Amino acid sequence: MDETKILLSEKDMPTQWYNIQADLPFQIPPPLHPGTGQPIGPADLAPLFPMELIKQEVTTERWIDIPEEVQDVYKLWRPSPLYRARRWEKALDTPAKIYYKWEGVSPPGSHKPNTAVPQAYYNKQEGTKRIATETGAGQWGSALSFACNLFDIECKVYMVRISYDQKPYRRILMETWGGKCVPSPSPDTQAGRDMLAKDPDSPGSLGLAISEAVEDAVSRDDTHYALGSVLNHVMLHQTVIGQETKKQLEMAGDYPDILIGCVGGGSNFAGFFLPFVKDKLDGKPTRIICVEPQACPTLSRAPYAYDFGDVAGLTPLLKMYTLGHGFIPPPIHAGGLRYHGMAPIICALYNHKLLEAVALHQNEVFEAAISFARAEGFVVAPETAHAVKTTMDEALKCKESGEAKVIVFNNSGHGHFDLASYERYLSGGLKDYSYPEEKIQEALESLPKVSS
Repeated sequence: MDETKILLSEKDMPTQWYNIQADLPFQIPPPLHPGTGQPIGPADLAPLFPMELIKQEVTTERWIDIPEEVQDVYKLWRPSPLYRARRWEKALDTPAKIYYKWEGVSPPGSHKPNTAVPQAYYNKQEGTKRIATETGAGQWGSALSFACNLFDIECKVYMVRISYDQKPYRRILMETWGGKCVPSPSPDTQAGRDMLAKDPDSPGSLGLAISEAVEDAVSRDDTHYALGSVLNHVMLHQTVIGQETKKQLEMAGDYPDILIGCVGGGSNFAGFFLPFVKDKLDGKPTRIICVEPQACPTLSRAPYAYDFGDVAGLTPLLKMYTLGHGFIPPPIHAGGLRYHGMAPIICALYNHKLLEAVALHQNEVFEAAISFARAEGFVVAPETAHAVKTTMDEALKCKESGEAKVIVFNNSGHGHFDLASYERYLSGGLKDYSYPEEKIQEALESLPKVSS
């Protein structure tokens, strides 16, 4: 196939989400109630989510129909293109075939609207007037502001302070769609006020921003909470990415030897690789590689244990690889990859050795992003740049071995609001950072005491 872009028509867009839980030979450990230690029920989640999302969170049904109203919005950017990176292959002098799924074509410029739109839709159906959420780098906050605007819902976003300062145009994007964005920790919640009293200059964390958004949601009858990653229903919505990718690779006459994606909470990569997992379980030898920062090495170095999803301990306990819910990350520029935990689905698959994990420093990541931009033209988000670097490494291994492997990565969003990060790299101002082992050991001491 000679095409650079492998395109599907709107009639080829997925009409159902795929649920990996229907095909796993093991069960994913359930969320636990923080008070009783028992598996949570729908009533425990009702203050946070509409009932339809709660059902999706716990179902083991294989296929979930995508509402027509959601499909209509998806058609603004879906199906997204799959690119063959011929120019980058040539620049790297590799026999590998490199493909990338380009999610930067959505209005907010990332994969996040794949779940923001259905979450806003189901909230609207249940009569929700307002949604509170958190955001790290700002992609999720932007996507939810976009989606809430479409369904006439008020949106309040608590943005991790360091990213709020680093990326002011993300806030402006949210406000353009009608969202209200405040830096976290904020004076608007008790969790925020407590952190400000402890550290007025706190850079914040995703765990803290989640605490603020959850507190906001449960304190008001007209408000629900929305999460852009981690939970099962979020992974479910993102599987439109992988379903389309499978069709496009079939059109190209290829099947992936290696699938690669960046992971923070897990949403973009889960949506990309989950539709391929059944094939792997059935014997396909595809390698699946999750890439994270050395500054937040959740899968590669953290323990697998039950932990809160937030700093204040307001969420259910999730079985995940965790750096501890009190984790305050260093201010690296990949803001979307600074979560202390990881999606339970990804953690369970990693625990069963179906996935690999790689941790990288930010300077090598930006170096690879520059290589990609100068060949393919696209300037990617710092998060996506992690996947770019590992793709580059695997392609160069193919150069050494002479193997023409098929390498596919999820290009989860553009870097147009991240040029300050690129400027710091180009001027030599970025510092590499490895999360200290003693901090991980401290985190172990703060983990909730539950039987797992």
